[in-house]
Amino acid sequence: MTLTRGEVLDLLERNDLRPSRALGQNFVVDPNTVRRIARLAEVGPGDKVVEVGAGLGSLTLALAETGASVVAVEADRHLVPVLRTVVEGAGVEVVHADAMRLDWPGLLGDERWVLVANLPYNIATPLVLDLLEQAPMIASMLVMVQREVAERIAAAAGSSARAAVSVKAEYWASRAVVGRVPATVFVPRPNVESALVQVIRRAPPDVDRASLFSLVDTGFGQRRKMLRRSLSGVIDVACFPAAGVAPEQRPEELTLEQWVKLSRCRSSTPGPS
Repeated sequence: MTLTRGEVLDLLERNDLRPSRALGQNFVVDPNTVRRIARLAEVGPGDKVVEVGAGLGSLTLALAETGASVVAVEADRHLVPVLRTVVEGAGVEVVHADAMRLDWPGLLGDERWVLVANLPYNIATPLVLDLLEQAPMIASMLVMVQREVAERIAAAAGSSARAAVSVKAEYWASRAVVGRVPATVFVPRPNVESALVQVIRRAPPDVDRASLFSLVDTGFGQRRKMLRRSLSGVIDVACFPAAGVAPEQRPEELTLEQWVKLSRCRSSTPGPS
């Protein structure tokens, strides 16, 4: 079983709780939605799942229903006791911790994990990138975030949504928006649309990551400008043809491979001209 709208409202009232705007709390109250998320995560018996921002446990219960082993992480100390009463009977381990400060290797070890989360909009982008960098044991993620954030994370070269985070996430993983979630399934109802983005880890390209990410940040720092202007003084002009890039292109038009080639060229040339 999972939680209905009435059950979530009852839990809030009985425990004198109110969703925290500061923490970006919007609880999913539709059983069909949380079961759909669990299905899209493709988890089942034998899988290890870590959920971030478990809230009152609606999605947590849907994940446990699949037969997977679930660890639920929740930062709000007021919610944690209620969450435990809801999900521990389903065999879920509850961890009271801030996901942005959590020692992920210490919690998860070196086994393979799937992360599923309804992420507060203000931490979604930095958390996804931090987990890709710091938690290699997380092989895939399915996260529900603001629609615009999902589209930025998953944007391919040429998309108007393409941003620095798109390239950085692509360095680590394949990404795709796999569904939308209406505002009506949340309490309280958010003022934005939500979407589900799937992130599947893969081997990164052979390039100095710090140098690549610095170059990407510089390029997207002036995204309206052509690369010959935004990267002026950063790379040698000869790097453009070497990377198969036209100097008139804008940062969102470049593929990950082209960014990698620019970064390699930048590292192998004495300096810009």
